[in-house]
Amino acid sequence: QVQLVESGGGLVQPGGSLRLSCAASGSIFGINALGWYRQAPEKERDLVAIMYIGGGTNYAESVKDRFTISRDNAKNTVYLQMNGLKVEDTAVYYCYGHYRQIGERWGQGIQVTVSS
Repeated sequence: QVQLVESGGGLVQPGGSLRLSCAASGSIFGINALGWYRQAPEKERDLVAIMYIGGGTNYAESVKDRFTISRDNAKNTVYLQMNGLKVEDTAVYYCYGHYRQIGERWGQGIQVTVSS
């Protein structure tokens, strides 16, 4: 089994920055992709950023040039650096992993609130 645990969320003022971390544990092999999704109240869960292990990343248009996804292989951790945060970035952020043998895995979610 693979477990994904997010950290780094919280309250930040508009224009501020946060870095989310997602640590993976368990039988970690055969990774296809790692990423982040978010869900605002009464809205669907949407892709924020995804990194394909074979190469390439995708970002939601609303976060391009502000958010950056990265990975530390040695720590089995994926990060989401969020700069220039806006009120509309407020949501629960979920870590996502897709593994060849076990399919999709999700973290428990972490709250990010952008407010003055």
